[in-house]
Amino acid sequence: MDTATASTSSSFRYTGPDKLSLPVEQALRRVVDPEIAMNIVDVGLVYEVTVDADRVHVLMTMTSAACPVADVILDEVGIELERAVPEDRRIELELTWEPPWTPDRMSLHARRFMGW
Repeated sequence: MDTATASTSSSFRYTGPDKLSLPVEQALRRVVDPEIAMNIVDVGLVYEVTVDADRVHVLMTMTSAACPVADVILDEVGIELERAVPEDRRIELELTWEPPWTPDRMSLHARRFMGW
């Protein structure tokens, strides 16, 4: 099994089978932060994704610990990943506040969208 341990074209680190790198990234890009109207990858909320034989683990954050839509975003991440990866892998979502999110994590596209 070929395994990638590198950054994808995104801002997050991906470790896992090469063949799942793109489907995972595309799934995460379908999840939109409703407060910003931008996908969570471009916003910089995803820190790391690890895919192994039995799970997909996503380490991510929110723009604020008081984010009122955190549960909605997490639910959508789970739904999109379940559609994108083989069903024999369980989805694990881990929310972290370290390091804290900053606008520097946003993609150039997102910063331009926000007018920064």
